[in-house]
Amino acid sequence: MWIIWLILIVVIIYFVVGFGNKSGSFPGARRESALDILKKRYARGEISKAEYEELKRDIAD
Repeated sequence: MWIIWLILIVVIIYFVVGFGNKSGSFPGARRESALDILKKRYARGEISKAEYEELKRDIAD
């Protein structure tokens, strides 16, 4: 009977850790770097080339 309780506790911990993170992604999922986000914003046309270069320098510092 104790093995059932042990399995139940492990399953509960797995779901609390896996779905309790605030990013909404699965455990172990790679988070985007600031530079990746910046590149996507530039590619979508949200920022100009000058803004991109300035922000890129800020991130590198």
